[in-house]
This record gives sequence, structure tokens and C-alpha cells, in this order.
Amino acid sequence: MNLFITSAGRRNQLIECFREDALSLGLELRIITADLKPDLSSACHQADAAYAVPRCTDSDYVPALMEICQRHEVSLLVPTIDTELALLSRHVSEFVAVGTRVVVSEPTVVDLARDKIKTALRLADAGVSIPQTLQLGAYLADPSKLKGAVIAKPKGGSSSVGIIRPKSPNELEGLSQTDYLVQEMWEGIEYTVNVFFDQNGELRCAVPHRRIETRGGEVSKGRTERVPALVEAARKLATALPGARGPLCFQAIVTEAGEYAVFEINARFGGGYPLAHRAGAQFSKWLLEEAAGLSSSANDDWKDGVTMLRYDAAVFLNE
Repeated sequence: MNLFITSAGRRNQLIECFREDALSLGLELRIITADLKPDLSSACHQADAAYAVPRCTDSDYVPALMEICQRHEVSLLVPTIDTELALLSRHVSEFVAVGTRVVVSEPTVVDLARDKIKTALRLADAGVSIPQTLQLGAYLADPSKLKGAVIAKPKGGSSSVGIIRPKSPNELEGLSQTDYLVQEMWEGIEYTVNVFFDQNGELRCAVPHRRIETRGGEVSKGRTERVPALVEAARKLATALPGARGPLCFQAIVTEAGEYAVFEINARFGGGYPLAHRAGAQFSKWLLEEAAGLSSSANDDWKDGVTMLRYDAAVFLNE
């Protein structure tokens, strides 16, 4: 089986997860990667083959991926960054025509996840607790609509880029009033919940982990914890996302009183997925099973209390 990971970057651990699972299934797996600069991608150097491709915003991006899929008879294509998801979700049928399944949710889900205002509205309708949320323009028109401390963020942002914690509304006046939103600030323990939807759109697993420490918006120290409120939030979220497929994750905060609020969804493998994998939630294995036509072993029987402490490793090249 040939697996294709796009925007591979530093996703070395994700490659290791797929290789480990293929071995357990008795599958001979060849991993192909692509990146803007594969010579500077550690994950690309760990793959069996690597290709340079245009930026995902370039009109040649999809044709470049299609050519690689055809050349290598790729069974499964796994995108890893938010900015390529919308494009790939709209070309799924073209990849299917050459025998490649793209691990991506339907366009409606991807678009929703990329717009935090739409996310808030949809989750609220599904009964999921969310922070009070306003578009920046509406907030600046009447800051009293949100009580206490607030946080401003790009409505399509990720990895904590562009987040502002203003001391007063005046600090936000220079920002785009349509591209930013403002939310009430919640204090408590921050969690990521990794969730897996099978190819029929059924929620099969939800794994909360406490974000003990983060670096660059990604968890560097975390611990799996069965938090009933967050598991229930995942079930409600599933009803709000009928087109969800494969791995997704969402961010939430839980207060000392046990109240929670969900404030972000990512329609892809989360950066902290290897922690869920080590705890027994082997999303990569379940995707390989689906692609190989094997019976699915997807389940929700993962281990509570598994801790991940990340450290830096290096790939050395002799030029």
C-alpha cells in the first residue's frame, strides 16, 4: 500500500504511527511525502520518497498531487495543514477516479472549521457550550456585550497565530473588523480532544488530553484524561458535523466547577495525535484498515493517564 502525506514538515511521529500500524496489520507500506521544500523537511527525509510541490494556494497544487498519486498508485492521501483542506475536499472525486482516497471531511465541515464564528453558531445550535462570541465590528460597537476579560483572534487562524489579549477595546481598533472575532475569556484547564469518524461518518472514538504545556500553539506536554463533559461534547459535536470523516480535533477549556467551553475545531490530524495513538486510539491503523478493505478495529477503549513529554530530535544531512 502506498500512503501519501502532504505538507509533511515535521510530522515524523505521524509517519512512525503509520509504519507501526502497517507492521501490526501485516501490510507492506510505502510512505510518500510532499512539501514546499522537502530538502528542509525532517519528515520528508524519513519517508520512502519525497517531492517538492507548489504552495497549496497555487493553481498547480492539485495537479501536482494528482500526478504523484497516479505515478505511485497511492491508496491514501493524508493532508496535515488547515490551509490545504478546503481545496482538497473539493477535489475528492478526482482523486477517487485515480484510486486515491483523500482523508478529509466534506467541504461543509472543512469550511465550518476554518471560520470560528460559524463554528460557534453551529456548536451552540447542537447544544455544545461555547464562549460568548462576537465579530470584532459588533464588539467594538458595544463592548459591554461581553463581560470581563476577552480574547481576540483571526476567525480563520490556527496554531495561536494572531491571538491578542487586549486590556481595553482600543487596542483592537486597528484590526480588520470582519476577519477578527472576540470571545469572552475562560479560565481553567485547556484540553484537546482527538476524535475519529469512520468512512460512514460515525463517531468511533474521542480522546481528551490535558494541554500541560504548549509551544508554538502545539502541545509539548500532555496527558490523556477521561473527562465526561468533553466526551459528551464530542457526541454533540458529531451531530453538528454530519460530513465529518477521519481524524479531527477540538480545543476546550474546563473550569474548576466542571463547566466547559469548546472554542475551536481542526478538521485534520491534531499536532498532539501521537499521544492519543500511544494511549490506544490508533486512528492511523483504522485508516489503513479502511483503505485495505479490512474489518475495522476502531474503538473507544483507550488508556487514561498516558503522559507525553516531547523533546527535540534532529535529522542530519551530509551535503
